[in-house]
Amino acid sequence: MTYVIALPCVDVKDRACVDECPVDCIYEGGRSLYIHPDECVDCGACEPVCPVEAIFYEDDLPDRWAAHLEDNAAFFTTALPGRAAPLGSPGGAAKLGPLAADTVLVSGLSEHPAEAAADE
Repeated sequence: MTYVIALPCVDVKDRACVDECPVDCIYEGGRSLYIHPDECVDCGACEPVCPVEAIFYEDDLPDRWAAHLEDNAAFFTTALPGRAAPLGSPGGAAKLGPLAADTVLVSGLSEHPAEAAADE
């Protein structure tokens, strides 16, 4: 099991969760943050500090954002634009730094999708 960052984070990337994560498993893409499913220790420290309530325990992820479960994993298991190979498990986001790329799902969203999500 793992935590997942969903639609409300896109184009926000507040990073309060990054500061709170004790294992440095929250990686920064161009438009969103992503939790590495294998590096996350399920402590839940990230969830309450998210100002846009975008972080969910896998089993609590709302159905309307279910695609973000696979999407978070895809950030690490598929080659992102500009990268020849998947990220895999780098062993910490700080080592890697921010990346300009995002997953297909996030890249394909219109600007400021969190505002549209609030209207749902």
